[in-house]
Amino acid sequence: MAAEEQQAGQLPLSGLRVIEMGHTVMGPSCGMVLGDLGANVIKLEPPEGDRTRHNVGFGAGMFPVFNRNKRSIAVDVKSAAGKTVLLRLVTQADVLIENFGYGTMERLGCGYEALAALNPRLVYCSLKGFLSGPYEERPALDEVVQFMGGLAYMTGPTGRPLRAGASVVDITGGLFGVIGILSALREREHTGCGQAVKSALFESTAFLVAQHMGAQAATGVAPPPMPERKRAWAIYEIFNTADERDIFVAITSDNHWRGFCREFGLQDLLADPALQTNPQRALAHDRLAPIVAGVVRAHPFHALAARLEALKIPFAPVAKPGDLFDDPHLNHGNRMLETRFANDVRAKLPGLPLEMGKHGFDIRFQPPRTGEHTRAILAEAGYTASQVNELIAQRVVVAADEPALPPAARER
Repeated sequence: MAAEEQQAGQLPLSGLRVIEMGHTVMGPSCGMVLGDLGANVIKLEPPEGDRTRHNVGFGAGMFPVFNRNKRSIAVDVKSAAGKTVLLRLVTQADVLIENFGYGTMERLGCGYEALAALNPRLVYCSLKGFLSGPYEERPALDEVVQFMGGLAYMTGPTGRPLRAGASVVDITGGLFGVIGILSALREREHTGCGQAVKSALFESTAFLVAQHMGAQAATGVAPPPMPERKRAWAIYEIFNTADERDIFVAITSDNHWRGFCREFGLQDLLADPALQTNPQRALAHDRLAPIVAGVVRAHPFHALAARLEALKIPFAPVAKPGDLFDDPHLNHGNRMLETRFANDVRAKLPGLPLEMGKHGFDIRFQPPRTGEHTRAILAEAGYTASQVNELIAQRVVVAADEPALPPAARER
């Protein structure tokens, strides 16, 4: 047994065999979480590789971020021989994940009913734009459902809806897929049968904005976008320090308020009968915010942060994603994982945000090259070396030691 497999044997999902036919974020994030937890995740790609590998701009990091702890096999599933490879892998799998457009898997002859007939224990997870209903055939993207589901409206100011600053819906939908998969596997222990599981972007967005729907139902008033929301606390905003750094400060309890006033000599405010409760202070925001701003402005960031931390008052620097590479907390305890990029650049990226007993959720497999594990996976599936070589020669599969077929050639 390889060292990587020995380590995987100590993880919660060791022994679980997953086929991931995913691309972009939603499918790969689902497969990555299962892989981080120890599952044997086989990323099944087309011969030219997952096109996410070639993303540019803000999508340039998607492939390395969401494809660790997987092995890659590159197969032309549109060919008869390639489909046979897929079906053989399915007979040995516990889980299949796919996030293709509506009807794609069915057109390939690989929908749930077809694969369940081949492997009744299979948990078949489809990650789509919409669950069953009037919209289910529509294409969708993270940004589409953020606008459609009210999340963009709530994020930007009135008249300027704004998508969230990360692929929050894709990732959330992938996580709901993980929840569904693990629930279906638990049920399989009792029934002996797998089942179809579906998670979707639009419904995930609705779940995220449900708190605003609830506020409207409770008050009878539609909540305004978050930048214009009615204050729940008097001090809950960004200030500027003496060394020109921005800091977010949240004084959300009576203890916070009393501690802040005592620490910074605001005895008159502490004694003011009109400021004894949080609702009173929230109404007095326009009076209090300039005073707090003056206090913050009189101190350099690190000195102020130390005093706020001692008072257990929530605060935060206004950071950029790049600041997290060197964050001392994230780098504690091997939670930042050195990850290989396609150009052999390596960078530390956040690992699975879990602590679970004595488990360490490390990288066992770097984000794979296209077909990096084709030969090994086919051998595990029962193919002989000569059969594998014949599949490679016929361009049914691509191995990492063979040149990947460019997309233009595949489309001719």
